[in-house]
Amino acid sequence: MASYLKMPKLSDTMSEGTLVKWLKKPGDPVAVDEDIAEVETDKATMTMPSFEEGVLHTIYVKEGETVALGAALALILSEGEEPPAEAGKAPGGETTAGSPAPKPEAPAATPAVAVAAASAPASATVAAPASARLKASPLARKIAKEKGVDLARVAGSGPGGRIVKKDVENAPATGGGGGSLGLLPAAAAKPDLSVPLTGMRRVIAARLLESKTTIPHFYLNIEIDTEPLMSLREQVNAASTANGGPKYTVNDFIMRATVLATGSVPEVNGSFQGDSILYHGETHLSVAVAIEDGLVTPVIRSAQSKSIRELAVELKELAVRARDKKLTPNEMTGGTITLSNLGAFGIGHFDAIINPPQAAILAIGTITKQPVVNAQNQIVPGQRMWIGMSCDHRVIDGAVGARFLSELKRFLETPVLLVS
Repeated sequence: MASYLKMPKLSDTMSEGTLVKWLKKPGDPVAVDEDIAEVETDKATMTMPSFEEGVLHTIYVKEGETVALGAALALILSEGEEPPAEAGKAPGGETTAGSPAPKPEAPAATPAVAVAAASAPASATVAAPASARLKASPLARKIAKEKGVDLARVAGSGPGGRIVKKDVENAPATGGGGGSLGLLPAAAAKPDLSVPLTGMRRVIAARLLESKTTIPHFYLNIEIDTEPLMSLREQVNAASTANGGPKYTVNDFIMRATVLATGSVPEVNGSFQGDSILYHGETHLSVAVAIEDGLVTPVIRSAQSKSIRELAVELKELAVRARDKKLTPNEMTGGTITLSNLGAFGIGHFDAIINPPQAAILAIGTITKQPVVNAQNQIVPGQRMWIGMSCDHRVIDGAVGARFLSELKRFLETPVLLVS
């Protein structure tokens, strides 16, 4: 029986989706739960399974197009079934620019073949037309600048010809070296460039604007003595690697300290609900992960019951899936407090924007070596780190936030409590 594959709701705040890539072509068999396409939602790009079984007959939405929830993406027929008379037209829409599957007795090229050929990725070394608007992800631009790659001579393999990381990495450098003094040549003037927002960036912009303009933020900062933590981490890593185990990052210890501090001060683990405050019984820890075209916050559920090892393993798995665009909707929703760490970039301290409906987000800075005054009033070498906390004042009062940061400081400066 003929059935239509429709744009599903893949996140709790999704209102539309962008068809990034078809993983099947007209004429291919598809099974229930088999990946059929990649879809960009407001949170991430993820694979979409087929909800029907049969043969992919007609594609209605081209790669790179954005459609509303419930819009027909494709027509799936049962094996041997004749297509309906209106098969070439999406329900409630115009005649499709995608194409029906070719009949077995007609091997000649069909419109579907032409569409597929037109949308196939070009070689990264082929020059893009000079008149084309240059579209590239921020990461691709950064890598191009570092490698000296002229983006105008790189053809993109992303949606709509967008230049992505792999295109730049595979392209030859075109920049020149400096003269005998080792100076770089003056950079040529370049025109302004307007880059259309992806679906993810549109929603990031909308949600952060909503957060900053509707949530009364206030900010707290605390300095942490990280000498004990770094010493313990060195011992733990030595013992772990000697037994074939993993190395632990500073962030792994911070995650554990965060969930323990949340247990000590549960008032921070809440959400404002208009006429009430919902206090969550468990700590579902959201951790910010940078991906090629934005930021996602996968969630470690029931984090309060997990060890440092379990937290570390789960975050690594979530981060890999985030960068491979394979996170599920369940892995990106339901967080109750967020951790954002920019220490690896050398950022000393910063104030983060709250991720609604949560009431708090932690901003982790880098660890620096600096002179400190010890208990004997001597100036000695030390290591320090700043942690910031952004709070929703409708849920968290200043004293509550201060108690939470004091508990976080206690756990990090007495790190044996994190592994007990």
